[in-house]
Amino acid sequence: MLQPDREAGGVSLPGRPYPPPPRSEPLWPALATVLFAIALQLLLPDRLTVGPVWLLPGLEAVLLVGLAFASPRQLEHAHRVRRNLALALTGVVSAANIASLALLSHQLLHHGSPNGRELIVSGALIWLTNVLIFGLWYWQTDRGGPGRRAAGEDGPPDFLFPQMNDDRIEPANWRPQFIDYLYLSLTNALALSPTDTMPLSPMAKSIMGIQSLVSLVTIGLIVSRAVNILQ
Repeated sequence: MLQPDREAGGVSLPGRPYPPPPRSEPLWPALATVLFAIALQLLLPDRLTVGPVWLLPGLEAVLLVGLAFASPRQLEHAHRVRRNLALALTGVVSAANIASLALLSHQLLHHGSPNGRELIVSGALIWLTNVLIFGLWYWQTDRGGPGRRAAGEDGPPDFLFPQMNDDRIEPANWRPQFIDYLYLSLTNALALSPTDTMPLSPMAKSIMGIQSLVSLVTIGLIVSRAVNILQ
Protein backbone atom coordinates (compact mmCIF):
# COMPACT_ATOMS: atom_id res chain seq x y z
CA MET A 1 0.00 0.00 0.00
CA LEU A 2 1.28 3.49 -0.86
CA GLN A 3 2.16 5.68 2.09
CA PRO A 4 2.68 9.46 2.08
CA ASP A 5 6.26 10.69 2.21
CA ARG A 6 5.96 14.11 3.80
CA GLU A 7 9.65 14.96 3.52
CA ALA A 8 9.89 14.21 -0.21
CA GLY A 9 6.45 15.58 -0.96
CA GLY A 10 5.58 12.41 -2.86
CA VAL A 11 5.05 8.80 -1.88
CA SER A 12 7.11 5.96 -0.52
CA LEU A 13 6.75 2.30 -1.30
CA PRO A 14 7.40 -0.29 1.44
CA GLY A 15 10.62 -2.17 0.76
CA ARG A 16 11.67 -0.17 -2.32
CA PRO A 17 13.08 3.31 -3.03
CA TYR A 18 10.95 5.94 -4.70
CA PRO A 19 11.52 7.28 -7.20
CA PRO A 20 13.60 4.50 -8.80
CA PRO A 21 17.03 5.37 -10.23
CA PRO A 22 17.16 7.15 -13.63
CA ARG A 23 16.65 4.89 -16.62
CA SER A 24 16.54 5.98 -20.27
CA GLU A 25 13.63 4.80 -22.39
CA PRO A 26 13.44 4.39 -26.19
CA LEU A 27 10.96 6.63 -27.98
CA TRP A 28 10.34 4.48 -31.05
CA PRO A 29 7.54 2.32 -29.53
CA ALA A 30 5.43 5.43 -28.91
CA LEU A 31 6.16 6.86 -32.38
CA ALA A 32 5.34 3.52 -34.01
CA THR A 33 2.07 3.36 -32.07
CA VAL A 34 1.02 6.81 -33.30
CA LEU A 35 1.96 5.88 -36.87
CA PHE A 36 -0.11 2.69 -36.64
CA ALA A 37 -3.09 4.65 -35.26
CA ILE A 38 -2.87 7.10 -38.19
CA ALA A 39 -2.79 4.17 -40.62
CA LEU A 40 -5.93 2.73 -39.01
CA GLN A 41 -7.72 6.06 -39.44
CA LEU A 42 -6.90 6.06 -43.15
CA LEU A 43 -8.69 2.71 -43.48
CA LEU A 44 -12.01 4.17 -42.29
CA PRO A 45 -14.68 5.06 -44.89
CA ASP A 46 -14.80 8.71 -45.99
CA ARG A 47 -18.20 9.22 -44.31
CA LEU A 48 -16.66 8.43 -40.90
CA THR A 49 -14.00 11.13 -41.04
CA VAL A 50 -14.16 14.84 -40.26
CA GLY A 51 -13.47 16.81 -43.45
CA PRO A 52 -11.40 15.29 -46.26
CA VAL A 53 -10.12 11.83 -45.45
CA TRP A 54 -6.51 13.06 -45.57
CA LEU A 55 -6.95 16.21 -43.44
CA LEU A 56 -6.61 14.95 -39.86
CA PRO A 57 -4.15 12.13 -40.68
CA GLY A 58 -2.06 14.70 -42.57
CA LEU A 59 -2.02 17.03 -39.56
CA GLU A 60 -1.16 14.12 -37.29
CA ALA A 61 1.66 13.06 -39.61
CA VAL A 62 3.13 16.59 -39.55
CA LEU A 63 3.04 16.61 -35.73
CA LEU A 64 4.56 13.12 -35.67
CA VAL A 65 7.45 14.16 -37.93
CA GLY A 66 8.06 17.26 -35.80
CA LEU A 67 8.05 15.16 -32.65
CA ALA A 68 10.46 12.64 -34.17
CA PHE A 69 12.93 15.35 -35.15
CA ALA A 70 12.59 17.14 -31.80
CA SER A 71 13.25 14.02 -29.76
CA PRO A 72 16.35 11.91 -29.18
CA ARG A 73 16.29 8.17 -29.74
CA GLN A 74 16.48 7.63 -25.99
CA LEU A 75 14.51 9.74 -23.52
CA GLU A 76 16.83 10.75 -20.70
CA HIS A 77 15.29 13.92 -19.27
CA ALA A 78 12.14 16.04 -19.38
CA HIS A 79 11.66 18.58 -22.18
CA ARG A 80 8.63 20.88 -21.99
CA VAL A 81 8.29 21.64 -25.73
CA ARG A 82 8.63 17.99 -26.68
CA ARG A 83 6.09 16.95 -24.07
CA ASN A 84 3.57 19.61 -25.18
CA LEU A 85 3.98 18.51 -28.80
CA ALA A 86 3.46 14.87 -27.84
CA LEU A 87 0.34 15.69 -25.81
CA ALA A 88 -1.03 17.77 -28.70
CA LEU A 89 -0.46 14.92 -31.14
CA THR A 90 -2.11 12.40 -28.83
CA GLY A 91 -5.04 14.76 -28.30
CA VAL A 92 -5.59 15.27 -32.04
CA VAL A 93 -5.57 11.52 -32.75
CA SER A 94 -7.93 10.92 -29.80
CA ALA A 95 -10.36 13.60 -30.98
CA ALA A 96 -10.34 12.20 -34.51
CA ASN A 97 -11.10 8.70 -33.24
CA ILE A 98 -13.94 9.85 -30.97
CA ALA A 99 -15.38 11.92 -33.86
CA SER A 100 -15.33 8.81 -36.08
CA LEU A 101 -17.16 6.87 -33.38
CA ALA A 102 -19.76 9.65 -33.05
CA LEU A 103 -20.31 9.74 -36.84
CA LEU A 104 -20.68 5.98 -37.02
CA SER A 105 -23.11 5.92 -34.08
CA HIS A 106 -25.17 8.75 -35.58
CA GLN A 107 -25.37 7.03 -38.95
CA LEU A 108 -26.34 3.72 -37.42
CA LEU A 109 -29.03 5.19 -35.15
CA HIS A 110 -30.58 7.64 -37.62
CA HIS A 111 -29.93 6.15 -41.05
CA GLY A 112 -29.24 2.46 -40.49
CA SER A 113 -26.59 0.56 -42.34
CA PRO A 114 -27.29 -2.25 -44.82
CA ASN A 115 -23.58 -3.11 -44.93
CA GLY A 116 -23.02 -5.07 -41.74
CA ARG A 117 -19.52 -6.19 -42.67
CA GLU A 118 -18.35 -2.62 -43.17
CA LEU A 119 -19.88 -1.74 -39.80
CA ILE A 120 -17.96 -4.50 -38.05
CA VAL A 121 -14.67 -3.52 -39.71
CA SER A 122 -15.16 0.18 -38.88
CA GLY A 123 -16.03 -0.62 -35.27
CA ALA A 124 -12.97 -2.86 -34.94
CA LEU A 125 -10.69 -0.15 -36.38
CA ILE A 126 -12.08 2.46 -33.98
CA TRP A 127 -11.77 0.10 -31.00
CA LEU A 128 -8.17 -0.82 -31.84
CA THR A 129 -7.26 2.85 -32.30
CA ASN A 130 -8.83 3.48 -28.90
CA VAL A 131 -6.48 0.91 -27.33
CA LEU A 132 -3.39 2.41 -28.96
CA ILE A 133 -4.20 6.03 -28.15
CA PHE A 134 -5.07 5.49 -24.51
CA GLY A 135 -1.90 3.46 -24.08
CA LEU A 136 -0.14 6.65 -25.16
CA TRP A 137 -2.18 8.74 -22.70
CA TYR A 138 -1.19 6.49 -19.79
CA TRP A 139 2.46 6.55 -20.85
CA GLN A 140 2.42 10.34 -21.25
CA THR A 141 0.77 11.15 -17.93
CA ASP A 142 1.96 8.64 -15.32
CA ARG A 143 4.38 10.13 -12.74
CA GLY A 144 4.73 13.37 -14.72
CA GLY A 145 5.54 11.83 -18.10
CA PRO A 146 8.27 9.70 -19.69
CA GLY A 147 10.90 12.45 -19.52
CA ARG A 148 10.63 12.83 -15.76
CA ARG A 149 10.59 9.07 -15.28
CA ALA A 150 13.72 8.64 -17.42
CA ALA A 151 15.50 11.33 -15.39
CA GLY A 152 14.54 9.70 -12.08
CA GLU A 153 12.35 12.68 -11.17
CA ASP A 154 9.08 10.75 -10.98
CA GLY A 155 6.07 12.44 -9.48
CA PRO A 156 3.60 10.47 -7.35
CA PRO A 157 2.49 7.36 -9.27
CA ASP A 158 -0.88 7.55 -11.03
CA PHE A 159 -1.11 3.76 -11.40
CA LEU A 160 -0.38 0.93 -8.98
CA PHE A 161 1.19 -1.89 -11.00
CA PRO A 162 1.46 -5.37 -9.41
CA GLN A 163 5.28 -5.15 -9.56
CA MET A 164 5.19 -2.18 -7.18
CA ASN A 165 3.77 -4.27 -4.34
CA ASP A 166 6.22 -7.13 -4.02
CA ASP A 167 10.03 -7.14 -4.39
CA ARG A 168 9.87 -10.89 -5.05
CA ILE A 169 8.15 -10.21 -8.39
CA GLU A 170 10.43 -7.48 -9.72
CA PRO A 171 13.58 -5.67 -8.47
CA ALA A 172 13.09 -2.74 -6.15
CA ASN A 173 14.15 -0.31 -8.90
CA TRP A 174 11.41 -1.48 -11.31
CA ARG A 175 9.74 1.22 -13.39
CA PRO A 176 6.92 0.73 -15.96
CA GLN A 177 7.83 0.94 -19.64
CA PHE A 178 5.68 1.66 -22.70
CA ILE A 179 4.54 -1.96 -23.08
CA ASP A 180 3.13 -1.88 -19.54
CA TYR A 181 0.91 1.10 -20.39
CA LEU A 182 -0.18 -0.45 -23.68
CA TYR A 183 -1.18 -3.64 -21.87
CA LEU A 184 -3.04 -1.56 -19.28
CA SER A 185 -4.98 0.09 -22.11
CA LEU A 186 -5.82 -3.26 -23.72
CA THR A 187 -7.15 -4.84 -20.52
CA ASN A 188 -9.16 -1.73 -19.61
CA ALA A 189 -10.74 -1.65 -23.08
CA LEU A 190 -11.65 -5.34 -22.85
CA ALA A 191 -12.85 -5.48 -19.25
CA LEU A 192 -14.29 -1.93 -19.16
CA SER A 193 -12.72 -1.65 -15.70
CA PRO A 194 -9.30 -1.94 -14.03
CA THR A 195 -7.84 -5.44 -13.92
CA ASP A 196 -4.39 -5.96 -12.38
CA THR A 197 -3.38 -2.25 -12.36
CA MET A 198 -5.30 0.21 -10.23
CA PRO A 199 -5.69 3.96 -10.93
CA LEU A 200 -4.59 6.10 -8.00
CA SER A 201 -5.02 9.73 -9.06
CA PRO A 202 -8.19 11.52 -10.21
CA MET A 203 -6.55 12.08 -13.60
CA ALA A 204 -5.83 8.36 -14.06
CA LYS A 205 -9.37 7.45 -13.06
CA SER A 206 -10.80 10.02 -15.48
CA ILE A 207 -8.72 8.80 -18.43
CA MET A 208 -9.56 5.16 -17.72
CA GLY A 209 -13.24 6.07 -17.41
CA ILE A 210 -13.27 7.84 -20.77
CA GLN A 211 -11.57 4.89 -22.44
CA SER A 212 -14.04 2.44 -20.94
CA LEU A 213 -16.94 4.57 -22.17
CA VAL A 214 -15.57 4.73 -25.71
CA SER A 215 -14.94 0.99 -25.68
CA LEU A 216 -18.43 0.26 -24.33
CA VAL A 217 -20.10 2.31 -27.06
CA THR A 218 -17.95 0.69 -29.74
CA ILE A 219 -18.53 -2.89 -28.61
CA GLY A 220 -22.05 -2.63 -27.23
CA LEU A 221 -23.72 -0.38 -29.78
CA ILE A 222 -21.92 -0.80 -33.07
CA VAL A 223 -20.45 -4.30 -33.12
CA SER A 224 -23.54 -5.95 -31.59
CA ARG A 225 -25.80 -4.09 -34.05
CA ALA A 226 -23.63 -5.25 -36.93
CA VAL A 227 -23.91 -8.86 -35.80
CA ASN A 228 -27.69 -8.49 -35.81
CA ILE A 229 -27.58 -7.11 -39.35
CA LEU A 230 -25.61 -10.14 -40.52
CA GLN A 231 -28.05 -12.62 -39.01
